[in-house]
Amino acid sequence: MSETSSSSKGSFIALLPLVLFVATFLGAGIYLNDFYAFPSPIAVTLGIILAFCLFKDPIEAKVSTFLKGCGDEKIMTMCLIYLLAGAFTVVSKATGSVDAIVDLGINYISLPFLYAGIFIISAFLSFSTGTSVGAIVALVAIVISLAEKTGASLPVLSASLLGGAMFGDNLSFISDTTIAATQTLGCKMKDKFRQNLKVALPAALLTIMVLIFQGFLLNDQAIEFSSTEVELVKIIPYLLVISLAIAGLNVFVVLMIGIFSAGIIGIINNNFSWLGFAKLGYEGFEGMTEIFLLSLLTGGLAAMVAKAGGLNYITRIITGKINKKSAYLGIGGLVGMTNITIANNTVSILVTGNIAKELRSQMKLKKVKVASVLDIFACVVQGILPYGAQVLLLLSYAEGKMDYRELIGNAWYIWFLLAGTIVYFGEFKKMNHLKKNRTLKRIQVKQAA
Repeated sequence: MSETSSSSKGSFIALLPLVLFVATFLGAGIYLNDFYAFPSPIAVTLGIILAFCLFKDPIEAKVSTFLKGCGDEKIMTMCLIYLLAGAFTVVSKATGSVDAIVDLGINYISLPFLYAGIFIISAFLSFSTGTSVGAIVALVAIVISLAEKTGASLPVLSASLLGGAMFGDNLSFISDTTIAATQTLGCKMKDKFRQNLKVALPAALLTIMVLIFQGFLLNDQAIEFSSTEVELVKIIPYLLVISLAIAGLNVFVVLMIGIFSAGIIGIINNNFSWLGFAKLGYEGFEGMTEIFLLSLLTGGLAAMVAKAGGLNYITRIITGKINKKSAYLGIGGLVGMTNITIANNTVSILVTGNIAKELRSQMKLKKVKVASVLDIFACVVQGILPYGAQVLLLLSYAEGKMDYRELIGNAWYIWFLLAGTIVYFGEFKKMNHLKKNRTLKRIQVKQAA
């Protein structure tokens, strides 16, 4: 009875395994100045071991909870996407598709606008498909090759891709996060879109300005690269992937079509044989081993932390400090902390949505603003989370050529979005409004006198 009560109220102890994982993951990377020196699956394994030692349930129950978390539908979906994305990237590289896209970009995109161009293309693709992960999967190999061929900064290019992907996902009408936020609060998608745009558009415009400035600095370095003739047939796999994704086809089908189209072109051009095609696909699978294991194990750890009351503890602490003045940012903090715990922005909104709905009713908040702040804060936290799918994908493809700090330090859109959200939904506007009212009252008193 007391154990059930403790679990319902939550406890900070339930969060310790997650704290250990994050501290080990980040601490080792910072201390060794290399985020690849300490294997990330081992870092999360330490947290899992601590969870098994700390939590009071029978060992069979703990194992069951862990396995259910590992086998969660969204976790398995991500893991399978990783495998197919790895295969598509390796096969398309061997075919020459990535080089063809890069050469096309070099020929037609002026170097000073390269960073901003990647941000805009990523934003368009993510908005059209409703998935930030999908946009990153489609473009990450191109970004890596662009950095190699032009001498542009890989961290800035990757951060531009990340920012654009999060911008599009946050605003898209078909994004999981948008659907979750609007359905939970019962508001219209178009209203939530307009609300989000008030914060997201200024952040995006500021980001583009900064990226253009960085691009012109890059141009001043007089980087030289050769322009080559583009083999347009090799672009077909990427055109198929992007167009089919925009058309709304299932991501697994899109990636499979991309893999086989790249493979067929490679075989026709004698880049490799059918056996070589199979080996390249498997090589792509192997390249995703670390991120696959990390996502799988993190899902299991998150389930154990939630079962032990970690989420309940966060909810109790944050909701206990919320009042009408801080309500919007408090709800944002709640979904953000939840996202840190389970590393999935859509699930975080679903978990905290009913609490946010209840708080909206109690404090007479605008439901479209609550839906907006839920989506934005989930987006911001997901975009900077070192073990989130988006960041993991970019770091995995970089293969040690950039670290977490370099990537996040250049993620201008995410930081501008966070700052804009705090200003817009915080007390600053209210304080200015109160100051204006006080000034008007003083003027009226003086006039009356």
